[in-house]
Amino acid sequence: MCGSGGVGKTTTAAAMAVSAAIDTKGRVLVLTVDPARRLADALGVGTLGNEATKVPKRAFTKVGVQPRGELWAAMLDTKAGWDELVTQHAPDAGVRDAVLANPLYQNITGRFVHSHDYLAMERLYELHASGDYDLIVVDTPPSRNAIAFLDAPGRMKEFFGSKLLKWLTVPYRSRLFTMASKPFYQVADRVLGSRFLQDIAEFFILFQAMEKGFVEHAGEVERLLGDPRTTFVVVSTLEAAPTHEATYLARALGRRDLHLGAIVANRVLPKSFTGKSAQQAARRLASIRASDEIAIHLGEQLAVDPDRTAGVLSGLGERFGDVAVIATRERERLAELGELASLVVPVPILDRDVNDLGDLVELSAGFGA
Repeated sequence: MCGSGGVGKTTTAAAMAVSAAIDTKGRVLVLTVDPARRLADALGVGTLGNEATKVPKRAFTKVGVQPRGELWAAMLDTKAGWDELVTQHAPDAGVRDAVLANPLYQNITGRFVHSHDYLAMERLYELHASGDYDLIVVDTPPSRNAIAFLDAPGRMKEFFGSKLLKWLTVPYRSRLFTMASKPFYQVADRVLGSRFLQDIAEFFILFQAMEKGFVEHAGEVERLLGDPRTTFVVVSTLEAAPTHEATYLARALGRRDLHLGAIVANRVLPKSFTGKSAQQAARRLASIRASDEIAIHLGEQLAVDPDRTAGVLSGLGERFGDVAVIATRERERLAELGELASLVVPVPILDRDVNDLGDLVELSAGFGA
Protein backbone atom coordinates (compact mmCIF):
# COMPACT_ATOMS: atom_id res chain seq x y z
CA MET A 1 0.00 0.00 0.00
CA CYS A 2 1.61 3.24 -1.17
CA GLY A 3 0.41 6.83 -1.00
CA SER A 4 1.02 10.31 0.32
CA GLY A 5 0.41 11.27 3.92
CA GLY A 6 -3.10 12.01 5.10
CA VAL A 7 -4.98 10.01 2.45
CA GLY A 8 -6.05 7.23 4.82
CA LYS A 9 -3.45 4.70 3.67
CA THR A 10 -2.96 3.04 7.07
CA THR A 11 -6.71 2.80 7.59
CA THR A 12 -7.25 1.46 4.06
CA ALA A 13 -4.56 -1.19 4.58
CA ALA A 14 -6.25 -2.30 7.79
CA ALA A 15 -9.69 -2.33 6.15
CA MET A 16 -8.37 -4.39 3.23
CA ALA A 17 -6.89 -6.94 5.64
CA VAL A 18 -10.15 -7.02 7.61
CA SER A 19 -12.09 -7.64 4.39
CA ALA A 20 -9.78 -10.51 3.41
CA ALA A 21 -10.07 -12.12 6.86
CA ILE A 22 -13.86 -11.93 6.68
CA ASP A 23 -14.21 -13.31 3.14
CA THR A 24 -11.43 -15.94 2.96
CA LYS A 25 -10.31 -18.88 5.10
CA GLY A 26 -6.63 -17.92 5.09
CA ARG A 27 -4.34 -16.27 7.62
CA VAL A 28 -4.07 -12.55 6.89
CA LEU A 29 -1.40 -10.24 8.31
CA VAL A 30 -1.39 -6.45 8.15
CA LEU A 31 2.05 -4.93 8.75
CA THR A 32 2.38 -1.21 9.31
CA VAL A 33 5.71 0.53 8.75
CA ASP A 34 4.21 3.97 9.25
CA PRO A 35 5.57 5.47 12.51
CA ALA A 36 2.02 6.45 13.47
CA ARG A 37 0.34 3.88 15.76
CA ARG A 38 -3.23 4.25 14.54
CA LEU A 39 -3.50 0.64 13.40
CA ALA A 40 -3.32 -0.91 16.87
CA ASP A 41 -6.00 1.48 18.11
CA ALA A 42 -8.32 0.69 15.20
CA LEU A 43 -7.95 -3.07 15.64
CA GLY A 44 -8.20 -2.92 19.42
CA VAL A 45 -5.12 -5.11 20.03
CA GLY A 46 -3.10 -2.76 22.24
CA THR A 47 0.54 -2.09 21.47
CA LEU A 48 1.93 -3.63 18.28
CA GLY A 49 5.53 -4.70 17.73
CA ASN A 50 7.71 -6.87 15.52
CA GLU A 51 5.89 -10.03 16.59
CA ALA A 52 2.44 -10.45 15.07
CA THR A 53 -0.60 -10.22 17.35
CA LYS A 54 -3.83 -12.04 16.52
CA VAL A 55 -7.04 -10.06 16.47
CA PRO A 56 -9.43 -12.19 18.56
CA LYS A 57 -12.55 -13.53 16.85
CA ARG A 58 -14.67 -12.11 19.65
CA ALA A 59 -13.68 -8.65 18.41
CA PHE A 60 -15.37 -9.49 15.10
CA THR A 61 -18.34 -11.11 16.81
CA LYS A 62 -18.81 -8.00 18.90
CA VAL A 63 -19.44 -5.96 15.74
CA GLY A 64 -21.72 -8.61 14.21
CA VAL A 65 -19.26 -10.32 11.86
CA GLN A 66 -18.10 -13.95 11.62
CA PRO A 67 -14.70 -14.06 9.87
CA ARG A 68 -13.86 -17.11 7.77
CA GLY A 69 -10.13 -16.58 8.33
CA GLU A 70 -7.71 -15.15 10.88
CA LEU A 71 -6.45 -11.58 11.14
CA TRP A 72 -3.01 -10.79 12.55
CA ALA A 73 -1.30 -7.42 12.94
CA ALA A 74 2.29 -6.26 13.48
CA MET A 75 4.27 -3.04 13.43
CA LEU A 76 7.88 -2.69 12.36
CA ASP A 77 10.24 -2.19 15.31
CA THR A 78 13.42 -0.66 13.88
CA LYS A 79 15.66 -1.51 16.86
CA ALA A 80 14.47 -5.12 17.11
CA GLY A 81 14.68 -5.48 13.34
CA TRP A 82 18.32 -4.43 13.19
CA ASP A 83 19.22 -6.72 16.10
CA GLU A 84 17.65 -9.64 14.25
CA LEU A 85 19.48 -8.78 11.02
CA VAL A 86 22.84 -8.57 12.77
CA THR A 87 22.21 -11.88 14.51
CA GLN A 88 21.18 -13.48 11.23
CA HIS A 89 24.06 -12.23 9.05
CA ALA A 90 27.00 -12.12 11.49
CA PRO A 91 29.57 -14.81 10.54
CA ASP A 92 30.11 -15.76 14.17
CA ALA A 93 29.05 -14.90 17.70
CA GLY A 94 32.09 -12.67 18.20
CA VAL A 95 31.17 -10.32 15.35
CA ARG A 96 27.53 -10.34 16.44
CA ASP A 97 28.36 -9.36 20.02
CA ALA A 98 30.91 -6.75 18.90
CA VAL A 99 28.38 -5.04 16.62
CA LEU A 100 25.56 -5.07 19.18
CA ALA A 101 27.90 -3.71 21.86
CA ASN A 102 29.40 -0.99 19.64
CA PRO A 103 28.59 2.47 21.13
CA LEU A 104 27.71 3.83 17.67
CA TYR A 105 25.42 0.94 16.74
CA GLN A 106 22.08 2.35 17.90
CA ASN A 107 22.75 5.86 16.62
CA ILE A 108 24.04 4.86 13.19
CA THR A 109 21.51 2.14 12.42
CA GLY A 110 18.70 4.54 13.27
CA ARG A 111 19.84 6.78 10.40
CA PHE A 112 21.62 4.30 8.18
CA VAL A 113 20.58 4.05 4.51
CA HIS A 114 16.93 4.80 5.27
CA SER A 115 16.96 1.91 7.71
CA HIS A 116 13.20 2.00 8.26
CA ASP A 117 12.60 1.45 4.54
CA TYR A 118 15.16 -1.33 4.24
CA LEU A 119 13.95 -3.13 7.37
CA ALA A 120 10.38 -2.98 6.08
CA MET A 121 11.46 -4.84 2.94
CA GLU A 122 13.46 -7.33 4.99
CA ARG A 123 10.51 -7.95 7.29
CA LEU A 124 8.18 -8.47 4.33
CA TYR A 125 10.61 -11.01 2.88
CA GLU A 126 10.93 -12.88 6.18
CA LEU A 127 7.17 -13.05 6.65
CA HIS A 128 6.67 -14.20 3.08
CA ALA A 129 9.41 -16.84 3.36
CA SER A 130 7.98 -18.18 6.62
CA GLY A 131 4.85 -19.37 4.82
CA ASP A 132 2.78 -18.56 7.90
CA TYR A 133 0.41 -16.22 6.08
CA ASP A 134 -1.73 -16.47 2.96
CA LEU A 135 -1.89 -12.71 2.49
CA ILE A 136 0.38 -9.95 3.82
CA VAL A 137 -0.82 -6.35 3.56
CA VAL A 138 2.01 -3.84 4.04
CA ASP A 139 1.32 -0.21 4.91
CA THR A 140 4.29 1.78 3.60
CA PRO A 141 5.65 5.20 4.66
CA PRO A 142 4.18 8.37 3.05
CA SER A 143 4.89 8.89 -0.66
CA ARG A 144 7.97 11.07 -0.30
CA ASN A 145 9.52 7.92 1.18
CA ALA A 146 7.60 5.34 -0.85
CA ILE A 147 10.10 5.27 -3.70
CA ALA A 148 12.91 4.98 -1.15
CA PHE A 149 11.00 2.03 0.26
CA LEU A 150 11.06 0.34 -3.15
CA ASP A 151 14.72 1.13 -3.81
CA ALA A 152 16.02 0.30 -0.31
CA PRO A 153 17.37 -3.19 -1.15
CA GLY A 154 19.33 -1.82 -4.11
CA ARG A 155 20.77 1.00 -2.01
CA MET A 156 21.94 -1.50 0.59
CA LYS A 157 23.86 -3.44 -2.07
CA GLU A 158 25.36 -0.22 -3.43
CA PHE A 159 26.50 0.85 0.02
CA PHE A 160 28.80 -2.14 0.52
CA GLY A 161 30.69 -1.18 -2.64
CA SER A 162 30.64 2.56 -2.03
CA LYS A 163 33.66 4.87 -1.83
CA LEU A 164 32.41 6.12 1.55
CA LEU A 165 32.70 2.69 3.12
CA LYS A 166 36.18 2.20 1.66
CA TRP A 167 37.27 5.66 2.88
CA LEU A 168 36.11 4.84 6.38
CA THR A 169 37.72 1.41 6.60
CA VAL A 170 40.88 1.42 4.42
CA PRO A 171 42.98 3.49 6.90
CA TYR A 172 42.50 0.78 9.50
CA ARG A 173 43.16 -2.10 7.09
CA SER A 174 46.36 -0.69 5.54
CA ARG A 175 49.36 -0.06 7.79
CA LEU A 176 51.05 2.18 5.17
CA PHE A 177 47.92 4.28 4.73
CA THR A 178 47.50 4.51 8.49
CA MET A 179 50.96 5.95 8.97
CA ALA A 180 50.45 8.52 6.21
CA SER A 181 47.04 9.60 7.43
CA LYS A 182 47.73 9.48 11.16
CA PRO A 183 48.21 13.29 11.53
CA PHE A 184 44.83 13.91 9.87
CA TYR A 185 43.02 11.49 12.16
CA GLN A 186 44.75 12.94 15.22
CA VAL A 187 43.46 16.41 14.26
CA ALA A 188 39.99 14.99 13.54
CA ASP A 189 39.90 13.26 16.91
CA ARG A 190 40.80 16.51 18.69
CA VAL A 191 37.98 18.32 16.88
CA LEU A 192 35.33 15.59 16.92
CA GLY A 193 36.26 13.81 20.11
CA SER A 194 38.52 10.99 21.18
CA ARG A 195 38.63 8.04 18.74
CA PHE A 196 35.59 9.38 16.87
CA LEU A 197 36.67 8.34 13.35
CA GLN A 198 38.33 5.18 14.60
CA ASP A 199 35.15 4.10 16.39
CA ILE A 200 33.17 4.65 13.18
CA ALA A 201 35.73 2.75 11.11
CA GLU A 202 35.79 -0.17 13.52
CA PHE A 203 32.01 -0.34 13.41
CA PHE A 204 31.91 -0.48 9.61
CA ILE A 205 34.74 -3.03 9.48
CA LEU A 206 32.51 -5.24 11.62
CA PHE A 207 29.60 -4.41 9.34
CA GLN A 208 31.61 -5.44 6.28
CA ALA A 209 32.02 -8.88 7.81
CA MET A 210 28.28 -9.30 7.20
CA GLU A 211 28.42 -7.99 3.61
CA LYS A 212 27.78 -11.30 1.87
CA GLY A 213 24.65 -12.05 3.85
CA PHE A 214 23.25 -8.54 3.49
CA VAL A 215 23.91 -8.33 -0.27
CA GLU A 216 22.49 -11.77 -1.02
CA HIS A 217 19.43 -11.10 1.10
CA ALA A 218 18.86 -7.69 -0.53
CA GLY A 219 18.87 -9.41 -3.92
CA GLU A 220 16.24 -11.87 -2.72
CA VAL A 221 14.11 -9.00 -1.45
CA GLU A 222 14.34 -7.27 -4.85
CA ARG A 223 13.19 -10.46 -6.55
CA LEU A 224 10.22 -10.67 -4.18
CA LEU A 225 9.14 -7.15 -5.14
CA GLY A 226 9.07 -8.17 -8.78
CA ASP A 227 7.33 -11.48 -8.10
CA PRO A 228 3.89 -11.82 -9.78
CA ARG A 229 2.42 -12.57 -6.35
CA THR A 230 3.45 -9.12 -5.12
CA THR A 231 0.93 -6.41 -5.96
CA PHE A 232 1.13 -2.69 -5.25
CA VAL A 233 -1.94 -0.63 -4.39
CA VAL A 234 -1.74 3.16 -4.57
CA VAL A 235 -4.05 4.97 -2.14
CA SER A 236 -5.12 8.57 -2.73
CA THR A 237 -7.85 11.07 -2.16
CA LEU A 238 -9.09 13.08 -5.11
CA GLU A 239 -7.72 16.49 -4.18
CA ALA A 240 -5.20 17.90 -6.64
CA ALA A 241 -1.96 17.30 -4.68
CA PRO A 242 -2.64 13.68 -3.57
CA THR A 243 -3.84 12.81 -7.07
CA HIS A 244 -0.60 14.18 -8.49
CA GLU A 245 1.36 12.05 -6.00
CA ALA A 246 -0.68 8.98 -6.90
CA THR A 247 0.01 9.55 -10.59
CA TYR A 248 3.75 9.85 -9.87
CA LEU A 249 3.73 6.64 -7.81
CA ALA A 250 1.80 4.68 -10.40
CA ARG A 251 4.22 5.69 -13.14
CA ALA A 252 7.24 5.00 -10.91
CA LEU A 253 5.98 1.46 -10.34
CA GLY A 254 5.60 1.02 -14.08
CA ARG A 255 9.16 2.18 -14.73
CA ARG A 256 10.39 -0.44 -12.28
CA ASP A 257 8.26 -3.18 -13.88
CA LEU A 258 6.41 -3.66 -10.60
CA HIS A 259 2.79 -4.77 -10.67
CA LEU A 260 0.23 -2.04 -9.98
CA GLY A 261 -2.85 -3.95 -8.94
CA ALA A 262 -5.20 -1.07 -8.17
CA ILE A 263 -5.63 2.55 -7.21
CA VAL A 264 -7.90 3.19 -4.22
CA ALA A 265 -9.57 6.60 -4.30
CA ASN A 266 -10.47 7.27 -0.69
CA ARG A 267 -13.14 9.54 0.83
CA VAL A 268 -15.01 10.09 -2.44
CA LEU A 269 -18.11 12.30 -2.42
CA PRO A 270 -21.38 10.65 -3.55
CA LYS A 271 -21.97 10.61 -7.29
CA SER A 272 -25.49 11.90 -6.65
CA PHE A 273 -23.99 15.29 -5.75
CA THR A 274 -23.29 15.90 -9.43
CA GLY A 275 -26.81 15.00 -10.60
CA LYS A 276 -29.08 17.60 -12.21
CA SER A 277 -31.88 17.12 -9.70
CA ALA A 278 -29.52 17.75 -6.77
CA GLN A 279 -28.17 20.91 -8.40
CA GLN A 280 -31.71 22.14 -9.11
CA ALA A 281 -32.67 21.56 -5.48
CA ALA A 282 -29.55 23.44 -4.32
CA ARG A 283 -30.35 26.43 -6.55
CA ARG A 284 -33.91 26.44 -5.24
CA LEU A 285 -32.68 26.50 -1.62
CA ALA A 286 -30.19 29.25 -2.41
CA SER A 287 -33.06 31.45 -3.62
CA ILE A 288 -35.34 30.87 -0.59
CA ARG A 289 -37.05 33.95 0.88
CA ALA A 290 -38.65 34.39 4.30
CA SER A 291 -42.05 34.67 2.61
CA ASP A 292 -41.71 31.27 0.91
CA GLU A 293 -43.98 28.52 2.24
CA ILE A 294 -41.10 26.14 3.02
CA ALA A 295 -39.32 28.75 5.17
CA ILE A 296 -42.51 29.58 7.05
CA HIS A 297 -43.45 25.90 7.59
CA LEU A 298 -39.95 24.82 8.68
CA GLY A 299 -39.62 27.88 10.89
CA GLU A 300 -42.84 26.93 12.68
CA GLN A 301 -41.63 23.34 13.18
CA LEU A 302 -38.33 24.56 14.65
CA ALA A 303 -39.77 27.57 16.46
CA VAL A 304 -37.35 29.79 14.55
CA ASP A 305 -38.03 33.11 12.83
CA PRO A 306 -38.72 32.61 9.06
CA ASP A 307 -36.02 35.16 8.17
CA ARG A 308 -33.36 33.14 9.98
CA THR A 309 -34.73 29.86 8.61
CA ALA A 310 -34.53 31.24 5.09
CA GLY A 311 -30.98 32.43 5.70
CA VAL A 312 -29.86 28.99 6.84
CA LEU A 313 -31.56 27.23 3.92
CA SER A 314 -30.08 29.70 1.46
CA GLY A 315 -26.61 29.15 2.93
CA LEU A 316 -27.02 25.39 2.67
CA GLY A 317 -28.01 25.69 -0.99
CA GLU A 318 -24.99 27.84 -1.81
CA ARG A 319 -22.64 25.55 0.12
CA PHE A 320 -24.03 22.48 -1.63
CA GLY A 321 -23.28 24.14 -4.95
CA ASP A 322 -19.63 24.47 -3.93
CA VAL A 323 -19.52 20.82 -2.86
CA ALA A 324 -21.09 19.77 -6.17
CA VAL A 325 -18.26 21.52 -8.03
CA ILE A 326 -15.73 19.57 -5.92
CA ALA A 327 -17.60 16.33 -6.63
CA THR A 328 -17.47 17.05 -10.37
CA ARG A 329 -13.72 17.61 -10.21
CA GLU A 330 -13.34 14.38 -8.26
CA ARG A 331 -15.07 12.47 -11.06
CA GLU A 332 -12.68 14.01 -13.58
CA ARG A 333 -9.64 13.00 -11.52
CA LEU A 334 -11.10 9.53 -11.00
CA ALA A 335 -11.26 9.14 -14.78
CA GLU A 336 -7.63 10.30 -15.08
CA LEU A 337 -6.50 7.70 -12.54
CA GLY A 338 -8.44 5.10 -14.50
CA GLU A 339 -5.95 5.52 -17.34
CA LEU A 340 -3.08 4.44 -15.06
CA ALA A 341 -4.49 1.23 -13.57
CA SER A 342 -6.78 -1.55 -14.70
CA LEU A 343 -8.72 -1.26 -11.43
CA VAL A 344 -9.67 1.97 -9.66
CA VAL A 345 -11.73 1.55 -6.49
CA PRO A 346 -13.65 4.58 -5.19
CA VAL A 347 -14.31 4.35 -1.44
CA PRO A 348 -17.18 6.58 -0.24
CA ILE A 349 -16.52 9.17 2.43
CA LEU A 350 -17.77 8.27 5.93
CA ASP A 351 -19.56 10.73 8.19
CA ARG A 352 -17.03 10.08 11.01
CA ASP A 353 -13.44 9.05 11.69
CA VAL A 354 -12.47 5.37 11.67
CA ASN A 355 -11.81 4.48 15.31
CA ASP A 356 -12.44 0.75 15.79
CA LEU A 357 -12.92 -2.63 14.14
CA GLY A 358 -16.58 -1.92 13.42
CA ASP A 359 -15.60 1.18 11.45
CA LEU A 360 -13.01 -0.86 9.51
CA VAL A 361 -15.67 -3.44 8.64
CA GLU A 362 -17.95 -0.68 7.36
CA LEU A 363 -15.12 0.88 5.37
CA SER A 364 -14.18 -2.47 3.82
CA ALA A 365 -17.76 -2.86 2.61
CA GLY A 366 -17.23 0.37 0.69
CA PHE A 367 -14.59 -1.30 -1.48
CA GLY A 368 -17.41 -2.85 -3.47
CA ALA A 369 -19.51 0.31 -3.65
